[in-house]
Amino acid sequence: MMHMESPAFFKRIPEITLIDPLADFLGAAEGGLMRYGYTDAVKLAGHSCPTVASAYWLGVRALQLLYPDAVPLRGGVAVDLRQTLESGTTGVVANVLGQLTGAASSGGFAGIGGRFVRRDLMRFGVDIPSEIRFTRTDSGQAVLAQCHVQRVHADPRTMPLMKACLSGTATAAQRQEFGQLWQARVEELLLVHGFDDAVFELRPV
Repeated sequence: MMHMESPAFFKRIPEITLIDPLADFLGAAEGGLMRYGYTDAVKLAGHSCPTVASAYWLGVRALQLLYPDAVPLRGGVAVDLRQTLESGTTGVVANVLGQLTGAASSGGFAGIGGRFVRRDLMRFGVDIPSEIRFTRTDSGQAVLAQCHVQRVHADPRTMPLMKACLSGTATAAQRQEFGQLWQARVEELLLVHGFDDAVFELRPV
């Protein structure tokens, strides 16, 4: 059986433990405890990039801020995004945040007997002063969040190598170098700037 071989730094990115009452109710996880890591986000998206990385890390940090003294409740947080679903990479961000929070838009889980509803916990095109707002559905506590990915610069060799790869003119060595440079930026974003307020901006409101 073949196994996914990920860059070694994936294992150094902090994971988060959540409690999901629906998983507990349906016997999918004892006590509803579920652990998510960056590799889970990569598997969901099918790739690792600054967008996937920033969405994952914003979700993790926002949940920790909303539940400072308890295990975060999956399914207990609404997620609002300033951009419309069709804008840029909003859909990718939404998928990663939905995986972490359980929040879903109109096509999400409708619940069982009025409980465990995930539908309409995620909204797009909301007029908010940040890219994302996370709100606890029980208390109304919220966190505004956004990532300034552009402040973590890519190696100047990255784009020429990408163009060569896309045009089919890159050698095997160049394709490998491109992938390494691409992931090096993700590594720097999360492991060097993960708590850099100039890059990851989170504000409780």
